[in-house]
Amino acid sequence: MHKWAYLFIAAGAALWGVISIFVQFLYSCGFTALQVVAIRAISSALLLAGYVAWRNRSLLKIAPTDIKYFIGTGLFSIVFFNWCYFTAIKETSVSVAAILLYTAPAFVTILSRILFKEWLTTRKVTALLITFLGCSFVIGLFPSTGDSVSLYGLTIGIGAGFGYALYSIFGKFALKKYHTLTVTTYTFLVAGIGILPVSHLWTSAHLFLDWKVIGYSIGLGLFPTVLAYLLYTYGLSHVESSRASITATVEPIVAACVGIILFGEMLTVWQIFGILLVIAAVASVQKPEQKREPKAFT
Repeated sequence: MHKWAYLFIAAGAALWGVISIFVQFLYSCGFTALQVVAIRAISSALLLAGYVAWRNRSLLKIAPTDIKYFIGTGLFSIVFFNWCYFTAIKETSVSVAAILLYTAPAFVTILSRILFKEWLTTRKVTALLITFLGCSFVIGLFPSTGDSVSLYGLTIGIGAGFGYALYSIFGKFALKKYHTLTVTTYTFLVAGIGILPVSHLWTSAHLFLDWKVIGYSIGLGLFPTVLAYLLYTYGLSHVESSRASITATVEPIVAACVGIILFGEMLTVWQIFGILLVIAAVASVQKPEQKREPKAFT
């Protein structure tokens, strides 16, 4: 099951990588970043709640005191990281925003050490360093080039990484008590309820008269959201949070391909090299640890 868990995580991350297809279309229709986040959360919540109610209604039962976990996954993670990520796509590009998102493994690894006492092995630390190095090449920080992203773009991209990391942390707590479907459903229910009042989505209600908008809205909720999160959350329940987060760095690779093929984005040789470094980090963390591998930090 261990190897299959990594496959589920990678598949979910690959679906996240195609999210720009839906986001860019909705932007072109006139929606704001907050409104796109609201569309994603609400459409996902409706799809999940309907499916769970049909499959097994008992999965919708939670203890009232446990809503704190879903405030964490829904508001602190989903809403915050989506707003940062979608804004970063506007400010930079699909490829750069996706790479910046993957500062997340560093946050997950540090928080997992503090909260779950997961070991910081030599391999994990090495993978994180390689990931950061790859990110620095992609955003133009190293080597220094004229293609560097703005400070705002960099900050908002790293903010997306931190918000994304929180899903693995809060999700790990929730998975100790609840089924994957329960965790994912309540995550988006809380996110949808929380984002709707501040998104002013109703001011753009006339845009939903276009069937393409409805189709892309449903697609945004289904493919890079519901299916992606179910796959990732299921995989997360079988592996360490830090390993799951680093494995999911296949997302920026898929996102970069989407940006190049569909949106005509151009990557420099250094950016391509950076992406290859991220792939190397993903490959290294999936190899089984030797029983006596020295711990980097204990």
